[in-house]
Parts: sequence; C-alpha cells; structure tokens
Amino acid sequence: MEVVDHLRQVSKLDLGRIALVPTMGALHQGHAELIRRAKQLSDSVLVSIFLNPLQFDDPADLEKYPRTPESDIAIALEAGAKVLWVPEHNEIYPGSIEKIDAGLVGSLYEGAMRKGHFEGVLAVVKRLFDLTNPTSAIFGEKDFQQLFLIKQLVANLDLDIEIVAVPTVRQANGLAISSRNVRLSPQDLKVALVISRALTNASQMQSVDQMAQVLNQILASEPGFKTEYAVIIDETDFSLATDATVRKRGLVAGWVNGVRLIDNIPMTGATR
Repeated sequence: MEVVDHLRQVSKLDLGRIALVPTMGALHQGHAELIRRAKQLSDSVLVSIFLNPLQFDDPADLEKYPRTPESDIAIALEAGAKVLWVPEHNEIYPGSIEKIDAGLVGSLYEGAMRKGHFEGVLAVVKRLFDLTNPTSAIFGEKDFQQLFLIKQLVANLDLDIEIVAVPTVRQANGLAISSRNVRLSPQDLKVALVISRALTNASQMQSVDQMAQVLNQILASEPGFKTEYAVIIDETDFSLATDATVRKRGLVAGWVNGVRLIDNIPMTGATR
C-alpha cells in the first residue's frame, strides 16, 4: 500500500478502475468494511483521509475529532487499500471554495442541527471526485442523509460514478461503530445502546404511529441520553413516513455525555 500526501505521487501507478473510500480518519471496522467492499468493485482502492473543516459548524467539535494516523495505516492496509491519500488543505482547496447547495433535504434533521454541514460535505466530496476520477465511491449507511445527498449530487451533475452503500457495521451488542465512540466511557457506551435498542424495537411495530411511540418512549427511558430528533421518514424524500410509505427508515440523533451520536435502520414492520 502506498501512503501519499499528494496525488502526483501516484500518477505513475497503474491503478486501473479506482474505487474511492472518502474518510476523515480515525478508521475503524466500519471503514474496513467499506474498503473490503470497494476492493470487490475495482482494480484499486484509494482511501482518502481529510478532516474537512467545512462540515464542522462547531470549531470545538473539529478540534476534538480523533486523529489516529498509525492505526489508520494499519486498518487500511489490512482491509486491502492500494493507496492511502492524506492530502494537505491546499490540495483539496487550492483557491476559493465552491460550496454546493444541499437543497431541501439538506436543511432537514442533520442539516437543521448542523448549519452548513451538508454544503461542506458536498463541496469536499465533489472535489475528491474531481481529483481522483473514480468509477465508484463507497459510503456507509450510518450517515444515511449524507448518502442520500451524495447520490443526489451525482445524479444532478450527471457524474459517471457509481455510489455504493454499505450497511452500518455494529458491535455484537448492536451499537453502531463510530469514530466518536472512543470519546465515550464504558458507562457512556452502555447508555448509547439505547439508540439501537429503540430503533430495533420500533422496527417491529406495524404502524408508523406505533413505531414513533416506541422509538421515543425507549429513548426517553434512558436519562443519560438527550434526544435531538427521532423520526420515521420516507427514504425517497425524507418526508415523514405514513403507513402507506414503502421504504421507511428510523433516524435518531442525540447526545451521551457531550458526544453526539447518530444511527438509523429500516423500519420493516408495517410491510410484513
């Protein structure tokens, strides 16, 4: 595996069809699964690590974001990456920054809680696409709203890139693996389990009203968890789901001891 800080260092390599796995570092087994999936789809997997300041509305959150360069190299290598690219800021943003409007869906939920977040995400993703010219790009379903908006970006700009979604990787107890989990104490991690427990129980209900009721009741039962939002949405447009909605998904965001966590799963109960 080549570890480079500028793409010109890999210009002589015969990479063939590239699958891009964009990350902000602090790699974990969720990222490893993205890389393994990417390897199945391409000749070469290019993993980027760039802590994008445009998608952080709170400078303190950016500062606290974990940085684990040695572990990142080990995980990317083991999972099968061909190139690990850690660019400097001026390679990604050499001049003025062109933000991309995230539209109506980008103003909801995560977009409402983190102003400008998705405009920053779309700006860096478009820049990464322009620089690497991948045939495919791999993203996790854990950031489901982000995944939706990136698919929309590719469609709107008619980019010849396949966006591949990989299901959220979880610990055996159901907790979604996240780079932010390292900031949680053992007790905090037990509290965080309320998220997957609430989503799983809600998904077994038959009506949307029952799903929403169970979701919120279970989240409220854990005093250590502060809910930001907990909703059942239509996956096709992020409107609130009804019983007639074919593809429903539960979305949750909230706080455990100062650490913000998100998760989601399909809500399948009403279609059984």
